[in-house]
Amino acid sequence: MTTINQMCSKKFTSDDGKFKETLTKDVPGLLSLYEAAHLRVHGEEILEEALTFTITHLKSMGPKLDNPLKAQVSEALIQPIHTNVPRVVARKYIRIYETIESHDDLLLKFAKLDFHILQKMHQRELSELTRWWKNLDHENKYPYARDKLVECYFWAMGMSFGPQYGHARRTITKIMVIITITNDLYDAYATYDELVPYTDAVERCDISAMDSISSYMRPL
Repeated sequence: MTTINQMCSKKFTSDDGKFKETLTKDVPGLLSLYEAAHLRVHGEEILEEALTFTITHLKSMGPKLDNPLKAQVSEALIQPIHTNVPRVVARKYIRIYETIESHDDLLLKFAKLDFHILQKMHQRELSELTRWWKNLDHENKYPYARDKLVECYFWAMGMSFGPQYGHARRTITKIMVIITITNDLYDAYATYDELVPYTDAVERCDISAMDSISSYMRPL
């Protein structure tokens, strides 16, 4: 099976193994190689070299470019597509794409429509999670806990992207919120003597042992 390393070797390097000089004038080509380099695995030396090569040239060329290519290079250097959240990337690149004179109006229209449909879906999911969070009466039961619902949902989006994974996103968000509450309980609220029986109950998964824990800890 041909690896990305081998593909890059054939397309971007000369017979002597060095990167082609023509690449230094080909910004789209540099961007493609830069993004591909982030998919490298251990031992792919050409891609390791490619990352250094592309970063060096993109940084030196960036300020001299005109938009929209300048904006595209700037965004890529801040965070490559592979390491970003797809929906965040989509919003940025839709704005860049619509400034390109040769853009396809129909493609742009569908891209925006797709973005807004999924945005509404995420808003509904977050609204549902907000009701769940309020029903926990966190302000009274867990006054020590940080309100990290939105951040937890954002992380869940990164792990379970796609409209079909709504249940997974909601479940992951709730688990992360509970972990946050537990973390704050240990770090900033309960005493050592109170945490001993709590920890013991959690480790044994014994609900009856919760009777030995202070009442303000029971809701957990």
